[in-house]
Amino acid sequence: MTNAQWFMLVGGLLLLMGLSSTLLKRLPITPAIVYLAAGLVVGPSVLNAFHFNPLKQSALLEVLTEVAVLISLFSAGVKMPVPFRLARWRAPLLLATVSMALTVAMVALFAYHVLGLPLGAGVLLGAIVAPTDPVLATDVQIRHPGDRDQLRFTLTCEAGMNDGSAFPFVMLGLGMLGLHHLGDMGLRWVLVDVLWASAAGVLIGVVAGMALAHLGCRLRSGPDKHALMDDFLGLGLIGVVYGLSSLAHAWGFLAVFFAAVALRQTEQKLARTRQSAVEALALDEMPRADVQAVILDAGLDTEPLPTVSEGSLIFKEHLERLSELLLVLLVGGMLFASSWSWGAVALALFLFGVARPLSVMVGLAGTRTPWRLRGITGWFGVRGIGSLYYLMYAIQHGLPEALALQLIQFTLIVVTLSILLHGVSVKPVLGRLWRVGKSADPA
Repeated sequence: MTNAQWFMLVGGLLLLMGLSSTLLKRLPITPAIVYLAAGLVVGPSVLNAFHFNPLKQSALLEVLTEVAVLISLFSAGVKMPVPFRLARWRAPLLLATVSMALTVAMVALFAYHVLGLPLGAGVLLGAIVAPTDPVLATDVQIRHPGDRDQLRFTLTCEAGMNDGSAFPFVMLGLGMLGLHHLGDMGLRWVLVDVLWASAAGVLIGVVAGMALAHLGCRLRSGPDKHALMDDFLGLGLIGVVYGLSSLAHAWGFLAVFFAAVALRQTEQKLARTRQSAVEALALDEMPRADVQAVILDAGLDTEPLPTVSEGSLIFKEHLERLSELLLVLLVGGMLFASSWSWGAVALALFLFGVARPLSVMVGLAGTRTPWRLRGITGWFGVRGIGSLYYLMYAIQHGLPEALALQLIQFTLIVVTLSILLHGVSVKPVLGRLWRVGKSADPA
């Protein structure tokens, strides 16, 4: 395809989505299905107008998917409800750790015994397809910072964390294939790839998010009343946190998600402090001097202040939609008719119908999550851009070409079927759930 044809294709899709947004809301399809259909039609499956080779273009695709996931993780993080409560986060934490590990293990065994892959390749494949996706799961994620729906919160929070918690298993699979040093008895993998990289990523993100929140509030509430560019601050936080994590050998995806969470939590905490001081002043519950001292210590004044988290959210969501369009279009351009092997389809069905539901049931055992929500959570484990990133990451780290081609085929079919199956079922299933009884968190 020529540049002019690409401009017409992407521009036409943007016009179509802009003009038919109301109609799409009434149909049992998602925007990703429209983009995928367009990619399949113009790609090698039908017209063969273009073919994107993920093996030859793995470096480019790694960067594209990396940026898309980072933006999506930030958007998910700033929409997390406040204040933070460990009891409410227990379910997604279990899903991102226990359920993640179980999914990797079951897929690895399926790949080894059914697909005939080496065990290391099976572990790598499990790590690639296990994470749920923050980019393509828009319809089952939190819609705005005030959304109190328990199902949306659980799925959004899980997707935000497991794109980072999958990394240790990616490194384990590469190590079993001789492409990464695991240490004696896997000791280095446990200490560095699991414990250090995860803890350091969370710590870097939390510290950076809190620091930006305090700095932004002080600048806005100071005598000069600085006007801040929230879009730039959000992107800057993503870049700095991800870069620091890479230098510290920590998982940057975790860092960016928790930076966004910490940013919003801290900004809301400062806002509550200011509001309490203002209310106390209005009710004469404390002397004016004490109120002013509280305000000064918080670095705030009595006027409502904008926040970086909310100010940058709309821009990030627009970038997220554009990246979804581009990358899903490319997925369609990677698929041939011959890509639909029985092994690839069987893997996808095993993942969606056995591994994901079973791992969710085990992971949430002992929690107070209603059984109906456990079942829906077990089904809506959308796979997408994150899986493509891990695949490209593995290829860039020396994955043999023959094995890379196999994993490309399996991953593309899993992502494609996830877009289709989860896409056509999300509106009917969630619509029925909310008609029967909303899943809103009562707390």
